[in-house]
Amino acid sequence: MKIINTHQVESQDWTSPKGKYGGSNKNLSTALGRDDKSTDLLKRHPFDVAITTLAPGQTYCPYHAHDAQWEFYHVTQGKGIVRDQEGETEVGPGDAFLFKPGEAHQLRNDSDEDFTYYVIADNPVSDHCYYPDSKKWMVEQPESQLVRSEPLDYFDGEE
Repeated sequence: MKIINTHQVESQDWTSPKGKYGGSNKNLSTALGRDDKSTDLLKRHPFDVAITTLAPGQTYCPYHAHDAQWEFYHVTQGKGIVRDQEGETEVGPGDAFLFKPGEAHQLRNDSDEDFTYYVIADNPVSDHCYYPDSKKWMVEQPESQLVRSEPLDYFDGEE
């Protein structure tokens, strides 16, 4: 059995080219040995677990819907806004929510303190995303690319 301590997992910070999107992730699945390129579920893991923190003003990623992946969220600190097909909802510590395949979603932090949550996602070998705001698809096979009628940059039409 491999054991990690979440306090010792290094955070991976990222920001989009124009700074509209960003966050900080502690990818617990990777720390436990997940190989995201493998199609062998023993190496790939059947689910991903991460601790994500959004600093004040950050939005994690563009509004999107997965065609195969489920995502479960549990808020541990701060307040955030969750956007879905019904609009926007404020969430805070202890709130848990789920997005099934086909349900568009986005998380952001409009508060003045960090917004931290766990995300647990099943890990389908092939998952594609649709971005309703920019009307593009991320196609994962044969390699990850964004398309309308030609390959696009991830943030095209978002920033």
